[in-house]
Amino acid sequence: MNDDKTLPTTASQPGELIDYAVAIAALKQSDPILATLIEQVGACTLNLGRQQGDLLYCLCESILYQQLSGKAAAAIHRRFLALYPDQNFPTAAELLNTPDDDLRSAGISRPKIVYLKDLAQKTLDGLPTLTELEAMDDETIVQTLLPIKGVGRWTVQMLLIFRLHRWDVLPVDDLGIRSGIRRAYSLAELPDKKTVERIGQPWRPYRTIASWYLWRSLDIKTPASVTNP
Repeated sequence: MNDDKTLPTTASQPGELIDYAVAIAALKQSDPILATLIEQVGACTLNLGRQQGDLLYCLCESILYQQLSGKAAAAIHRRFLALYPDQNFPTAAELLNTPDDDLRSAGISRPKIVYLKDLAQKTLDGLPTLTELEAMDDETIVQTLLPIKGVGRWTVQMLLIFRLHRWDVLPVDDLGIRSGIRRAYSLAELPDKKTVERIGQPWRPYRTIASWYLWRSLDIKTPASVTNP
């Protein structure tokens, strides 16, 4: 069994320096293919991509970004925030009381309006705070947040990685993870969930760090991608 003493016990603050050396050394030793990929990508800067804000903010942002390109989602997110010019972010009550037409004017789809308002209502009903979530294990957090409409396992895993900074999360359904594994391990097709889990088993308890490297590896241009852009 892996020694959890090497894992952080609390969520770090955005911008806080984190030493990934122990995790990277363990990953390199556990998987030679991943070791090569780590050398190609370079230093881990996962913490620079940390989310900020409370649970309502983070989940609202995740819902707005679902199934959209980053550019389109960022534009909608900006228009959404502009609906509340006197503050950085609305309270749950303010979000719940925002007319649907106003949200539609920001480019938010009708299903996502339902999701946002369900999130706001559940927040008012007593969703745990981030501090309370930090005391829970990963799967308990997933099961706590799954009842929110529009929030699936992937959305919660992004919260675990980018807000709570949990170190052993492997989003097996993530297209970027599957694409990174297919490319690194020279697979004929995108791996299914079981294949991702099998390949990622040696990465415990640092699967989050491995996931970050898989995502970043997709930014590396291969000779084929240079020749055939």
